[in-house]
Amino acid sequence: MPTSNHTIIVYNRNVRLNVRIWGAFSPERPVLVLVHGFPDNSLVWSDIAERLMGRYCIVAPDVRGAGGSDIPVRTRDYHLEYLVEDLAAVINTVSPNQPVHLAGHDWGSIQCWEAVTTPLLQGRIASFTSISGPSLDHAAFWMQQTFQGPHDQARRQRVLNQLLHSWYIASFHLPLVPRLTWRLAFNKWPESVATLHSALQREQFPTQASDGLHGIKLYRANFLKRLFRPEGRWTDVPVQLVVPTEDIFVTPGLFDDLAGWAPNLWRRDVRAGHWVQLSHPDLIAGYLREFITLLESGEPSAGLLNARIKPATD
Repeated sequence: MPTSNHTIIVYNRNVRLNVRIWGAFSPERPVLVLVHGFPDNSLVWSDIAERLMGRYCIVAPDVRGAGGSDIPVRTRDYHLEYLVEDLAAVINTVSPNQPVHLAGHDWGSIQCWEAVTTPLLQGRIASFTSISGPSLDHAAFWMQQTFQGPHDQARRQRVLNQLLHSWYIASFHLPLVPRLTWRLAFNKWPESVATLHSALQREQFPTQASDGLHGIKLYRANFLKRLFRPEGRWTDVPVQLVVPTEDIFVTPGLFDDLAGWAPNLWRRDVRAGHWVQLSHPDLIAGYLREFITLLESGEPSAGLLNARIKPATD
């Protein structure tokens, strides 16, 4: 796995964040910030960074609780508002004068949705590429409206399918069960991904066991609140949605209504599993390059022309 050029430390209040940097900063090089998910750390982006660092400055923070960043003890310290503050601290440090391009995977995408729909980073994000991670509020509205409104059986089946795929989230909220669930169901994930990506080895993610155990607090701090009391979350930021159609955790149906929340939307379905940035790094790097090029120069690729989603209408 390629190594990063260097790391820097960024502070949000009393939390120390470890941030990996690939490539050099310069006015001519857009900054691309990559945010990892559960149970990962910033190293999960190494293959993507290696492919893009010649054109962009790549910035990948370890989210609080993961990698080389501090590990808060209290569950409430993992609320999404603090994750967005962390992201703002990173963005304002690495690109104080220019908006950045943003991409997130899994929980990284969840917190990026929060970032593009709250005032703290307004005007600071030029684009957002979301991979396998919805807004928790969007997901809650999707489920509630499906069973409250006159929707067809196929849509209801998609919601039920997602609930079945999310079994582990319920277990993370039970007393004593989260650690057992992590050890039995998730602590072996690198081996399963390695069947698709032979370069991936456990020793390349030395903090993975700790990252997973502490990352459970992300679920415990946020899911129930958003599930039962979602808020409307709209954004005008251009969004590229990458949907792995063979994802065993996040099903495509979760994004049925997304154009109603993000009218500047492009959607690209990929026949791949959850960790698509590991199994298909050339494809994902290409998607990021095409999307940033579109927004920097106004030149869409053929793929993006076909991926544009028309805004939802009443």
